[in-house]
Amino acid sequence: MLRLLVASAHLPAATGAGPGVHVYARFRGVPRSTRVVPAERSPAWNETLVWPLAARPLRPTDSLALRLQLWGQPEAHRLLGATTVPLRCLAEDPGLPLDLSQLPLRDPQGHPTGATVSLRCSYVPPGQVAAGNVTSQPPEGVAPCLSPPRPTPVVGTAMGMASHHHPKPAAGKKEDFQVRVRVLQGHQLQGSAIKPVVTVLIGEHRFRSRIRAGNNPYYNEVFSQHFHLTPLQLAAVPIHIQVLNSRAIRADAIIGAFKLDVGTVYNAPGRRLGGTWLSLQHPRHPDAGCCGYLRIGAAVLRAGEPVSEREEAAGSQEVEANLLQSALLTPCVATLQLRIYCAEELPWEEPSRPFLAGSKRSFVAVAVRASFAGRTVGAGGTVGAGGTVGAADPCPGVTVSPTQLCTRAMPPDAKPTWNEVLFFPLRPSPLALRSKVLGTAKLHLSHISSAGAELEGGVPGFLPCFGPSFLPFYGPRRDAADVPSDTMVAYRGRVLLELSTHTGDSDGRQQDAIAPEDITRVQRLLPRRHRLGLCAVFYSATMLPPTSEPLCFELSIGNHGDTGDTSCRPAATPQGHPLFDGNHYYYMPWHDSKPVVAVTSSWEDAGQRWDGQNLMHSVGERLAQHPRTRLDVELRAARLQLLQLLASAAAAGPPHRAWAELLPEAEAWLGRVAALQAEPQAGVPDVLLWLRSGARCLACARIPAHRLACSAHGPAACGWLCGRTHTLMLEVPGHLHAQLRVRLWLGRVAESQELPRYLEGALHVYAETYENQMKILGKWSRQALPARPSFSDVAGRVALPRERIRPPQGWCWDGPWAVEPPRRLLPEPEAGMDEVLEEVYENQSRRRGGEWGPAAVPSTDVAGAAVPPKEEVVCPQGWHVTDDWRVEVTGAVDEAGERCPHHSPEAPDKAWEYASLWGGRFHLQHRAGDACRRRCWRRHMVPELPSSVAAIFLLEGTADAEEMPESKQMAATPKGRGHPQHPTPVILCTFERPSSFQLRCYLFQALELKPHGTKTTADPVAHVSFMHVSQSTRVLPGTLDPVWDQSLLFHRVQLHGDPRGLRDEPPAVVVEVFDQDGGGAGSFLGRSVCTPKVWLDVGRRKPPRLQRYPLQGPGGPAGELLAAFELLHEAEDGAMARLSTPPWRQGTFSIPPGIRPVLRLMALEVLAWGLRGLRGRCLLPVRAPSLEVQCGGHVLRIPPITDLATNPNFPINAFLLTLHLPVDEEYVPPIRLRVLDTQGFGFRPHVGQACVQDLARFRREPDGEEQLPQPRVPVSGSNPGRRRLVEQILHGHGRQGKEPPKDTQGQPEGSPAVPQVYGCELEAVPKFEGLQDFCQTFPLYQPGGQQGDDPVPVGEFKGLFCLYPLPEDPGVPPPPRRFQELPPSQPQQCLVRVYIVRAFDLSPRDRNGMCDPYVRVSLGAKTLGKRDHYVPNTVEPVFGRMFEVMGTIPLEKDLRVSLLDHDLLPPDQEIGSTTIDLENRLLSRFRAHCGLPRLYRMDGPGCWRDQLSPSRALEHLARTRGLQAPEFSADGTAVIFGGSTFLLSHFESGPPTYRHPGAPRERLALHVLHAWNLVPEHLETRTLYNSAQPGLEQGKVQMWVDIFPASLGPPGPPVDITPRKPQSYELRCVVWNTRDVEPGDISAAGQRMSDIYVTGWLDGLEEQKQRTDVHYRALQGDGSFHWRFVFPFQYLAAEQRCVLPRKEHFWSLDETVLKVPPKLILQVWDNDKFSADDFLGVLELELTRLPRPAQRPQDCTLKPRLSPWPWGKARGPPRFSLFRQKLARGWWPCVVHEGGAQRMAGKLELSLELLDEKEAEERPAGKGREEPNAYPPLQPPVRPDSSFLWLLAPLRALRYAVWRRHRCRITATAALLLLLLLLLNFIYSAPGYLAMKLVNPLRLFGAGSKH
Repeated sequence: MLRLLVASAHLPAATGAGPGVHVYARFRGVPRSTRVVPAERSPAWNETLVWPLAARPLRPTDSLALRLQLWGQPEAHRLLGATTVPLRCLAEDPGLPLDLSQLPLRDPQGHPTGATVSLRCSYVPPGQVAAGNVTSQPPEGVAPCLSPPRPTPVVGTAMGMASHHHPKPAAGKKEDFQVRVRVLQGHQLQGSAIKPVVTVLIGEHRFRSRIRAGNNPYYNEVFSQHFHLTPLQLAAVPIHIQVLNSRAIRADAIIGAFKLDVGTVYNAPGRRLGGTWLSLQHPRHPDAGCCGYLRIGAAVLRAGEPVSEREEAAGSQEVEANLLQSALLTPCVATLQLRIYCAEELPWEEPSRPFLAGSKRSFVAVAVRASFAGRTVGAGGTVGAGGTVGAADPCPGVTVSPTQLCTRAMPPDAKPTWNEVLFFPLRPSPLALRSKVLGTAKLHLSHISSAGAELEGGVPGFLPCFGPSFLPFYGPRRDAADVPSDTMVAYRGRVLLELSTHTGDSDGRQQDAIAPEDITRVQRLLPRRHRLGLCAVFYSATMLPPTSEPLCFELSIGNHGDTGDTSCRPAATPQGHPLFDGNHYYYMPWHDSKPVVAVTSSWEDAGQRWDGQNLMHSVGERLAQHPRTRLDVELRAARLQLLQLLASAAAAGPPHRAWAELLPEAEAWLGRVAALQAEPQAGVPDVLLWLRSGARCLACARIPAHRLACSAHGPAACGWLCGRTHTLMLEVPGHLHAQLRVRLWLGRVAESQELPRYLEGALHVYAETYENQMKILGKWSRQALPARPSFSDVAGRVALPRERIRPPQGWCWDGPWAVEPPRRLLPEPEAGMDEVLEEVYENQSRRRGGEWGPAAVPSTDVAGAAVPPKEEVVCPQGWHVTDDWRVEVTGAVDEAGERCPHHSPEAPDKAWEYASLWGGRFHLQHRAGDACRRRCWRRHMVPELPSSVAAIFLLEGTADAEEMPESKQMAATPKGRGHPQHPTPVILCTFERPSSFQLRCYLFQALELKPHGTKTTADPVAHVSFMHVSQSTRVLPGTLDPVWDQSLLFHRVQLHGDPRGLRDEPPAVVVEVFDQDGGGAGSFLGRSVCTPKVWLDVGRRKPPRLQRYPLQGPGGPAGELLAAFELLHEAEDGAMARLSTPPWRQGTFSIPPGIRPVLRLMALEVLAWGLRGLRGRCLLPVRAPSLEVQCGGHVLRIPPITDLATNPNFPINAFLLTLHLPVDEEYVPPIRLRVLDTQGFGFRPHVGQACVQDLARFRREPDGEEQLPQPRVPVSGSNPGRRRLVEQILHGHGRQGKEPPKDTQGQPEGSPAVPQVYGCELEAVPKFEGLQDFCQTFPLYQPGGQQGDDPVPVGEFKGLFCLYPLPEDPGVPPPPRRFQELPPSQPQQCLVRVYIVRAFDLSPRDRNGMCDPYVRVSLGAKTLGKRDHYVPNTVEPVFGRMFEVMGTIPLEKDLRVSLLDHDLLPPDQEIGSTTIDLENRLLSRFRAHCGLPRLYRMDGPGCWRDQLSPSRALEHLARTRGLQAPEFSADGTAVIFGGSTFLLSHFESGPPTYRHPGAPRERLALHVLHAWNLVPEHLETRTLYNSAQPGLEQGKVQMWVDIFPASLGPPGPPVDITPRKPQSYELRCVVWNTRDVEPGDISAAGQRMSDIYVTGWLDGLEEQKQRTDVHYRALQGDGSFHWRFVFPFQYLAAEQRCVLPRKEHFWSLDETVLKVPPKLILQVWDNDKFSADDFLGVLELELTRLPRPAQRPQDCTLKPRLSPWPWGKARGPPRFSLFRQKLARGWWPCVVHEGGAQRMAGKLELSLELLDEKEAEERPAGKGREEPNAYPPLQPPVRPDSSFLWLLAPLRALRYAVWRRHRCRITATAALLLLLLLLLNFIYSAPGYLAMKLVNPLRLFGAGSKH
């Protein structure tokens, strides 16, 4: 099933008005459409479109066509954009959905429309269980249940609700992988003055980076390791990353570490982690927190998978936004406690020396070993000396040593008891060891715990818990046949376990004894045991192997019913020899009496748990379950809550909703239900069905017990296989042993009274014995039989005289002994009949007007098959003739139909079976050499008293036969003396009357068959098996796509049971295809199991439709079968007689017209261009190859190539083949190509072959015309980052030291146009159609079917096909031929220029993670490239080289570009190579031989280099496309081309602004060429591969190729792509002052002070480290320096990196060019005399992202500055580039990293100035205060000569000693003293003022003077 989730779209010009929009999708011709939404700018659908695929899986060549359309508009104005989505990745990896965001849409001409769409594609293969379904899959070799076909819940995922969980890689065969880890940079690494180095451990291989300095080092180093493992093994490979301090001692060197596994990277999107920050933790102190961050990029490259483009390392990302936390270094937060109590039902061990006296079977010493593997708790019982050898393997194939715990070994006992508890910390650890394993079992954490994420509505999760309950163990069976031991799954006992989770750790304990109270509690919690009854009715067994030993089917549950366990009664069908069906297969002749097997056993009551599990399968009404354990309580609560949520959601939803809206919601609910279906605590083993041949087991089917359980709580609680007839395929890998149709029932014996309701027939119980006689002296006698009793069982080993046989207890006889007729030896149609009628049709024919005469086939049956004449018809064995032949005149026969006389069987008293020897196969008719005979006696028995229990379950335990040694049984005499015998009763289910059916098989064609061995073709024949009959098609010689067109009719097939039940569970039809080459059975090619359509009422029948059924061969998929099947009920109303018989053609029935595909006359045009690179077989060169094209039964033979060495093209290239093909594309057969060589003496060996699928891509309409493009103004769409890089590489010589322009539309004068950069190969660009528009390349493979998974081509066929319909009327002229205008096919000389720009992501070849790459270009026998031109020590080399070579195309068509690693001594290792087909580029109509520049220049950079001018190129385009030549105006500003007029004003708004423009005619022609979507001037990115590691990407190279045919004249000048040299810069840093630096010392007076100095260097240039002078005794961290640092460096502006060429070691031969970001590192130190200096702080400034400094010291802080306004938000410091601003001055904070965080340790006042080389020469400045001391001149800082001595500077000393330390106290004391003085003054003057106020002497003095 294919699902397409259409999320949203983007319409740049949408206004919201007008018609709505919808998405129209088409897959395999089936359209789907979303709903219509308003045409907004960003419309959203979130709608899922579904395509059911039935049995036809998704192919890698399939694609999905999308169209964004306006609703209700005309066709011409409807389309908004279209695209095609290839589904190759989805077909190869169905588990990984295809997410496409902002997918661009294009118009019909291929131009971008600006509209985009976001979608997700997912694929569920046919028959695969979807995600979320926890139903366990049967192991390999265990037959799956084929019926009934219940729907499997499929979980859909929609955007917005998708989980981030990716599926785990599936285990399979080993593949090639490469794991790459790129270490980018560190951030905030803990420590002071560190020099960190990174070590990376990938598996067992350790890598080490360079040593860098600082807390934020930059590395950009790549490490890779190759693996050849399975995906499951690869997922467990660890990746351990450590950051070490190279300065520290080894014990304290670890800064931090991080652990992850490759599975984390494998499951990431695109199998890549790009630019992820790792949170480092100390391994010995995990609770200390984060120790820093390390940014890495990791990728897993898988052979054959494309690699997504990696993120650019440049730029910075937020740590929190892309942070990966370590799960392996976290402390243990919980502990799993696994309590192991006891075991039971362990198997017996055979004696190692059975020939010794006293040897007998016994139990073995057993121990339980358990392992915790992340999501699985596995336990295994081991056996061996002492019981401690080996371990279980819950994760097969993983090879990493885990931590495993094992109980003590118990002595041999039937029920060993351990009572031990094992402790597992909750830390995932993969496991894998294997040795002699008795049995294994698994507990998935998803089944015994829940995270609460699966459910909604507040349902809580719960921790892992289990039991106490029994856990069954399964292992290999010892009596299995010659098949792998891991394919046989047998019950090996069960162990009583209990698992719980407790917080915290286990205090270092790994195992301990269980407390006695826990043992008592477990015994109380164990449920009561009940007897369970298991019943199986065997309806049919077909497709059996032809063995000499008798076959039987064994039914067991646990040890009960197992014939290998002597403690239990075996349960098996009666033994018998299969009969040949007359065609190809064997079957068991059970007829209308079907064998029944019943088994009773005692188990804990699991019915209530099964009820809940089965109710979750059917989502019933409620869960009636009584909880016993904690897991029962948790599961019951979660299930009830889920059902309540489901019921409320169903009640709240609207009644009328579209199916597209309900489907995703229903799938989500199904996923939630599936998450709670598992029931691990049932404790009852699975039911096993074994096919036995004598003492050997051939095949097995395993069925979970809950699927068969019958419940008294209604049908919803019953298992979905309970009481239903279903089909089991018993097979082992590569071989099918049996097809078994059986009905099973499992339930309580006490409730088995309902068993007859589930059975369709009546049960009968018989006692059976065989009377044996031997011919002695010509007379039959049963006296003195050698080694055989006269009355025995069917095997002849146990003596069973009739008079000694007694019925079981509680049973009585019902009738006398009677002879059973040997119907098991009769063919199926004759069984159970007393009289049959033979029928022969006598055929005659005549010409017009002639006489009747014998036909070509004189005698046939009713189906038309040839039979012997009636005189030669032989009466079958056991029958005799009762009448003579007569002509039937009343029946539905022809004139000459004759009926055979009646045959009657022989009398029952003479029904003997004869054989030549005892133990041989018996037959009915007596022969001359027969010396033995036997007959079967049976006696019916019934229960004495009626019972509420089913009668068959009363036999168990009461009918045990007396055990006697075989010698005594042989010697027993039938005289009646001795003990009574109780043999195993025979239970039969008899049916009164079978139903007649007719099966019609319509086999049309088989596709893509794989021949056996080294054969190139096959002679396929199809054998169809249905029940006990089979037929075969005719043999079609010499084809791999046989078209049988044949109908096989199976008349009067007798099926027992209710016909309505057959409608629900029809029997399977098995089709096997063989290669019938020569005699014998032929070679098996493939098998398909098909289900027919059942019609009980033939009157309502509808013709079936042909479907594709996959064929499975010995090595996997083996092709497809196109067929249909229907099963018609032959009722008594005669409706079948009215049904027409398929038409008779050429001796067989063909497919009726209503079912047969409709054919149409088609024309297949073949363009056979030539053959390339053919390799002969057996060292014989290919001389004169020819080609055969086969399609639809027609063969086209193309004349051979006479001289392959001089001209590999065919002499005639165009051919026409007329044939009839199906109208439906699904039925169109493929095209097969066969290449044959012509050798001496007429020998024509097969050289190669190919199969061309999906002919729809070659279909063309006869009246279709090519749409001409409309004039378009070119729009720049390149990536600006890529533009800068390309311009820096291609045109570095023109603008040294200047930054590239931001856009190419307004380029400065003299600047060339930047070419288009493609991130893939030019052939992979969708609009260029792979450059195979003229002819495609079809790889040819070696003939034969055994090619492996990755066959190697032996050559190539270049050609093309065109398929179109022809008119049926001969008078209508045919459409014109397609392949008419062809270029000359003769070889031509060409000049090839190869431009190699750069390479990146190269796979390292040296131990240091680097390589020394150089380029080698090969064309034919010519090779260019020198070893000396290598780039040392890099994985991202920039070459900038051009190679020029002459070649003859197509003789030298493959251009090979290789990158090799330069070694000191040759030979050099190849890094990788890529091959370019120059012929495709030369022949392509997209003009790929030389890209079209954006501008036309006559001279200078970007000069026109093509041989043809734009106008001549336009004329050549018109000639190749079959158009009229262009007509230019006189001034060249207008042209008429293809019926349209193009004006120069359409493309240019004014005169050109660049230099050396060409004539208007040429410029206009160039614009018109661009409008045709031809290949522009480009730079393609090609992937490199290495033959030593096929399919694994080894890196990428960016390049382009120009091809100039010599016949067109000399080309233009080549392009200079010499790389730009880095520019010299000089950074001047002036350290002015420091503030608040942490003092490192304390003076004698208690003052904190430091002897401060500052060091600085540029990152990567540690050798240029400079330091200031020392400011001694700087109090409070205030220092003054006035010191200048001068750092010269090389810088690439386009990459924003400093270029550091230097030698890594003194012995290095070459310089290593490092590219690091420009970063200034300043450190503040405290100078000490007699010890190491103390580190005070560090400041790291990245010059391209420089934080803006503070202008005042108090504003300098680490925290974001707050806005002064209350509504303002906190904002970080803005950043700028010093390369733009050139000058900066201010205060920056210094930091110290401690305790997982950073704090501010001071402030630095700096001035930074950046000058280029010229400016530095014009304005020289010295280091420090040296001359020339200028720009700016630095004066010595004002410091006292002797810092602050008391005698010389007492005031300054008081200031620092007293004032700064006690200024607050001094200020407070002064204020208090002032207040106190004011108060005292007030108290002193207050009385005087009061007296003066009262007396007022001035007033009295004034009054006295007045008087």
